[in-house]
Amino acid sequence: MQAIVEQFRAQIQSATEHKCALRLRGGGTKDWYGQGLTGQILDTRQYAGIVAYEPTELVITARCGTPLAQIEAALAGYNQMLAFEPPHFGDGATIGGVIASALSGPRRASAGAVRDFVLGAMLMDGKGQALTFGGQVMKNVAGYDVSRLLAGSLGTLGLILEVSLKVLPLPSRESTIRFSMSEIDALTRLNEWAGLPLPISASCWHDGVLTLRLSGAAAAVTAALQRLKGDEVADGAAFWRGVREQTHPFFDGASIWRLSVPSASSALILKGQQMIEWGGAQRWLKVEAGAEMTGNIRKTAAAVGGHASLFRGGDKDVGVFHPLAPAVARIHQRLKLAFDPSEIFNPGRMY
Repeated sequence: MQAIVEQFRAQIQSATEHKCALRLRGGGTKDWYGQGLTGQILDTRQYAGIVAYEPTELVITARCGTPLAQIEAALAGYNQMLAFEPPHFGDGATIGGVIASALSGPRRASAGAVRDFVLGAMLMDGKGQALTFGGQVMKNVAGYDVSRLLAGSLGTLGLILEVSLKVLPLPSRESTIRFSMSEIDALTRLNEWAGLPLPISASCWHDGVLTLRLSGAAAAVTAALQRLKGDEVADGAAFWRGVREQTHPFFDGASIWRLSVPSASSALILKGQQMIEWGGAQRWLKVEAGAEMTGNIRKTAAAVGGHASLFRGGDKDVGVFHPLAPAVARIHQRLKLAFDPSEIFNPGRMY
């Protein structure tokens, strides 16, 4: 594997010397996410494999090109999981892409985001240096937590060579239930239930139906079912897989916007269809119109203390991600230059 690392180093140093952009890419399952793609491809898939996995310590370390499916299979063998439930969006998804995109699935509201599970990472910067941050235990951070900073960076800071992640046990039991109710009622119920000791691990409202997933000890799930009295769904796993992988019919066609808002926010008055996840904190909006709606969507999200991103489809010229405040933008620029002074890694992928 060291020979592959040397190949990466040579390609990066050559790109730096000649000021040529590099496009860091694993399975390519998220090529559509973010702004446009430019540069010569640096394929990470050859640098694969689980470096270390200690089930009793709840930690796994893997190389960037390791297939996500391989990691999930290894964890399942010990009844463990990546609790942030990352989407695959295709058979070739790699763990490097999981960290770079930082996309979480339905369990995110109850378990945490991708960055919350990153314990350490090895990064190759724009000079070809392999830098190590964090470690393989929970209490490992001294100073600035760079390893978690890599989550969601879309490969703009450098090549993630390895990552160490905290994992969690699979719940003893899971059950999915449904209720027929309006959007307002669903948001009210979700915020009420959030303050109660209920094992809700996922929620989704769409088209007049609120769906909940209950996860945990068998006794806790049974008690919650008796208390909530929803209609049980026969194949709840298939439903949540469809939401996570966006194969649910809601995501077909048009432009899909992702709005991140405080969970207590009321219904957002916007043209288009909506799907609500994460207890009200994540709102998907499907619209037919083009860029002329962008300002209104972002203004509506900002008015309640949130932000909006163009997730799929649409005109990327409007800017995929919500514009940054000037002070935050300067921090982004300084971090980028600190790790990638020649700006060769995925230029323009984020902003």
